[in-house]
Order: sequence, then C-alpha cells, then structure tokens
Amino acid sequence: MRKLIAGNWKMNGVQANLPQLDTLAKAHDNASVDVVICGPATLLGRMVATGLTIGGQDCHPITSGAHTGDISAPMIADTGATYVITGHYERRTDHSENDALIAAKTAAGWDAGLHVILCIGETEAQYRNGETLDVLRRQMDHSIPDAATAETTTIAYEPIWAIGTGLTPTPDEIATVHAALRAHLTARFGASGTAMRLLYGGSVKASNADDIFALPNVDGALVGGASLKAADFSPIITALERSA
Repeated sequence: MRKLIAGNWKMNGVQANLPQLDTLAKAHDNASVDVVICGPATLLGRMVATGLTIGGQDCHPITSGAHTGDISAPMIADTGATYVITGHYERRTDHSENDALIAAKTAAGWDAGLHVILCIGETEAQYRNGETLDVLRRQMDHSIPDAATAETTTIAYEPIWAIGTGLTPTPDEIATVHAALRAHLTARFGASGTAMRLLYGGSVKASNADDIFALPNVDGALVGGASLKAADFSPIITALERSA
C-alpha cells in the first residue's frame, strides 16, 4: 500500500499562492508517497501545471445542468485533476449534506475517473458521549457505495473537534479508531477493504506527524491549514516518507 498525504486548501488560494506549489513540487519531486493538493476550483488547471497531483474539494452528483455555482466531477477531471474530496465535515455541517448525497457525489467522482477521498468524523458531543465508533460506522455504511475499491477510494477520518482547534486525540485513541475502521471496511469489502487507505485528519502538523504516522492503520493524512505553505507542509510529507 503506497501511503498518501493530501492537502486541502479549502476556500483559500489565488494566483499569488501558486509559487508555494512550485516549491513543494521541487522539494518532493521523487516522493516515496503520493502527494495530492486539493485546491479551489478557480485554480485547478493552473495547479495541475505545477506537476503535482491535484484534486477538487467537492463535486455535484450530476454531470451537468441548471446548478448555478456548482462544479461537476467531469469538470474537475477536465482540468487534469485526478482526485476529489467528498463528505468533508464542512460540507456536512455548513451545507447540510447527508450520507445519501455524499454517496451520490462519491459515485459521480468515480464515474468521472477521479479517486475519491471520502471524509467521516464525529462531533465533540458525540466524542464526549462515547459515540465515536457508532457514528463512524454509520457514516461508512451509508456514505460509501457498494462499488468502492481500494483503487477508487480513500477514507479520511477527521475528528471534527480536532480540526483547527489545536486539539488532537491521543495516539491510543487514533489507533483504536483506525483499527475499528479497518475491521469494518474489511468485513464489508474483503481484501479491498483491507487495502483501502485510511488517512487521519485533525490538526496534523510537523510537531506531531511522526507520532501519528507511526500508528498502525494510519496510511497518511488529510491536512488543512498546514498545507497552504510549503514550509509547513513539506516537513509533514517528509515525516510520512520516513514511515513508509
């Protein structure tokens, strides 16, 4: 299994930020792990030109039509991007996306030839109430279509309460969750579930990356704010390479 690290720029980035990607591409030209940057739709084509692997941050479940302001999976693929994120907690929370919609978006990404990074995660209240594993299993059962394979799909676990807060689950907590996710995927998808990459996302930074990547069943990371600058993201990539 080749490990994966994905940077999610969210609603950030203009042309002036593109040199950050040039720096990153030069520093990790022969990386021993897969490096993906998921940028804003306005920059995807120019991001592809840097030579890095590029992804979109969301897609519509329908290929085209009267959906002002939306972007379809074929449009993302047309830019040269090869990945797309679905189910990010900000989409689930800010746009009220449910599991059925996320499953439809995931299938649309596959149909367009995109590799999907599908996000799952629990709120702080769910975490405090001991509901984490039940919530994650339910999200996987209803967000991941039956046709998922290791070649088309990566699962990103993002504890919502740890994103942008500086809080991080303990290594034991991360290991317990990822072991449960692996068992659930294997039970449902067999060998493909065993081979499906599991990313951790939640305040990953250079100072904690080595400890996180040393954990079993952590096959990489989905990184938010720390991916915006090469100086911050590059050490995290290097940490993942050390664990590969």
